[in-house]
Amino acid sequence: MTDKPSEPLVERRTHLREVVLKEAFIITQNGEIGCAVRNQHEHGAELRVAAGVEVPNTFRLRVPLDGANYRAEVRWRKGERLGIQIHSNFSLKVT
Repeated sequence: MTDKPSEPLVERRTHLREVVLKEAFIITQNGEIGCAVRNQHEHGAELRVAAGVEVPNTFRLRVPLDGANYRAEVRWRKGERLGIQIHSNFSLKVT
């Protein structure tokens, strides 16, 4: 067996992610699921949910710190992590 240096990881992302830690809520027909936003960009985000929580493929995501309500779709799942695509933002701020 030879020791070969591992090849560098290839970054496939097209949008720069901002590392954040924000409280958020997944809104479903059955109620709300608490979660954390771990990183985000204008078209998506990575969420963390509690172990064993079932999250539907499409939902609304409420992020109180942003004052926003996003329409979202799950793009990938890995354990308690979810990658979502954000389709639109509906402001929750009262003007």
